[in-house]
Parts: sequence; structure tokens; C-alpha cells
Amino acid sequence: MKPKKIAVVNQALCAACGVCQDVCPKSAIKIHAGSYAVVDNTCLGCGLCSRNCSGSFITMEARHD
Repeated sequence: MKPKKIAVVNQALCAACGVCQDVCPKSAIKIHAGSYAVVDNTCLGCGLCSRNCSGSFITMEARHD
């Protein structure tokens, strides 16, 4: 059963600091071309990335897949 939530990055505001990538227990977040974070479908929906994002640019939203 897939988690009910997934991390969503506001890519326009993301500073690509890498904190989210570092705290993700499933390595579901990668920094794309040094520009912004990208979340893949292995996201557990745990919210660690959202809680650790210093700019609050990651939100937890309902999955639609």
C-alpha cells in the first residue's frame, strides 16, 4: 500500500541546499542540476524533508498516483 502523502517541492523557490536529500530515509529526493530538489515515487510521505527545509519550500500533499 502506497503512502497517502508525498513531498512536493516548490522548485521556483528551492535553493538546492541538499538538506532534504540528506535527511530522506529512502533517498527519494535528488538535487537536479544543482538547481532544485526533485522527489520520486519512492517517497514514504514521512515529512522529514518538509520539517528540515529551512525555507519551507517542501509541502506534504495527497498522492494522486
